[in-house]
Amino acid sequence: MEWIAASLFALFALLMSYVLLRALREADQSYASEYTVNTTRQLEDMFLFISPQQMLFISRTLALFVFMLFFFAAGGFQFPRGLIQGIVIGGIGAAAALLGQRVFIKVLRIRRLERFNHQLVDALNSMSNALKAGFSIQQAFETVVSEGQNPIAQEFGMFLQQLRVGVRFEEALADMDARIGSEDLTLMTQAIEIARQTGGNLTEVFDRIAETIRERHRIEGKIKALTAQGKIQGRVVGAMPLILAFVLYLMDKEMMLAFFRSPAGIIIVILILIMELCGALLIRKITNVDV
Repeated sequence: MEWIAASLFALFALLMSYVLLRALREADQSYASEYTVNTTRQLEDMFLFISPQQMLFISRTLALFVFMLFFFAAGGFQFPRGLIQGIVIGGIGAAAALLGQRVFIKVLRIRRLERFNHQLVDALNSMSNALKAGFSIQQAFETVVSEGQNPIAQEFGMFLQQLRVGVRFEEALADMDARIGSEDLTLMTQAIEIARQTGGNLTEVFDRIAETIRERHRIEGKIKALTAQGKIQGRVVGAMPLILAFVLYLMDKEMMLAFFRSPAGIIIVILILIMELCGALLIRKITNVDV
């Protein structure tokens, strides 16, 4: 009877392994397709030309490394309970690593957009002076490309390159606006289109837009200063449970590991992480003021 039970258990384990591996393979293929398209487009928009194969390799390697790290830290080598909790904790860590990569790319994109918006004010003044000197609108863009810094020089350079290959001015302008996603740039492109249709004075329009953007940046800076304390308090309060857990782990390792060795403990940890995330999102919503 024992060998029959052992055979049935082995057959069940083999069947579950096959189902799990097949599900993981399908999920990996779906993730690879979606990740390659979205990430490649985002990196190209930031003029970071990395092949999709390289990005996918980095993503998978990092996720595997984090999974193995969390797997062994949770005692995954102890069969059978340790194996299950190791897979669960390792899976959570791998998912966090994959999400962290997307957050990192998003942060890079936000910082690049902030630099672009700050450079746009000086670019508008430069273009206004170029138009006053008798230059055309295209030559004004070329002035910014030759005298400006990245990222605005790169974006305007891409705009001029599209004009050189035969793209209509309005289409190239709309493409640049959609690619960058800046409200300040949208204001500029709309003003250029209206001025080209109605024959308005672009030099005065650029000066007014530059002043409007400069005033908005001043107000945004003041709001950031007023909400900085609340943001720091939220980060400190959010980090306290994690710091406390680390200190308790150093003081009593077995007590903390007990959370990861029982289903109830794992559920509690997951609930804590969910509540931490909800609190962080709530604080961010309160301190995020649109201008």
